[in-house]
Parts: sequence; C-alpha cells; structure tokens
Amino acid sequence: MNLWHLASGALILTGATLALTAAIAIVRFPDTLARMHAATKPQVIGLILVLGGTSIQLRGHGNTWLLVLVGLFTLLTAPVIAHLIGRTAYREQRHRDGLLRVNELRDDTR
Repeated sequence: MNLWHLASGALILTGATLALTAAIAIVRFPDTLARMHAATKPQVIGLILVLGGTSIQLRGHGNTWLLVLVGLFTLLTAPVIAHLIGRTAYREQRHRDGLLRVNELRDDTR
C-alpha cells in the first residue's frame, strides 16, 4: 500500500464522515433555516472530499474529468438552491420565533 492509497482513503473517509454528520443534522435540526446550513456546507465539502479521493484512485483515467465536473456543478448549484429554500421558508413563516433579530425582508406596510 503506497501513499496514494492512504491519501485517497483518508479523503474518502473524511468526506463520508462529513456527509453522515450533515444527514444526521438535517434530521435533528428544528427548522428549515437551520437544516439549510446542514444540507449545503458539510454536504458539499464532504462530496468534494469524496470526489477528490476517488480522482486520486482514478488518476490517469478519463473519468477523472467527469468527477471534476460533478464537483464544479455542485459548487455552483448548492448556494443557489440553499438561497431559494431559505427565501421560501421565510415567506411561508417556517422559522422559529425570535430567530431573526433584524428582519430586512419584512413588508413596510405601516
């Protein structure tokens, strides 16, 4: 077993652990705004680490570029999806009371 296998295994295990903690947090967190963070930050970083470890295993193979594209598309789409989920949760009042101290999106209808 050489250094490449150890590095690849470490990246894959670390990424899988981050994805597991994100999945547990999605189930355990109380509201949509808190779940949104668990669904984006550790999940995306975990996926990037798993893809990095897999690309080390496949170095020199043509499928490595597909893994890079998957990582790039995930990095581009995850923040957009989180933003849309957050806006929808805000509009439907699906957050805990007192969570938003400064409400910049409220309607000024007074």
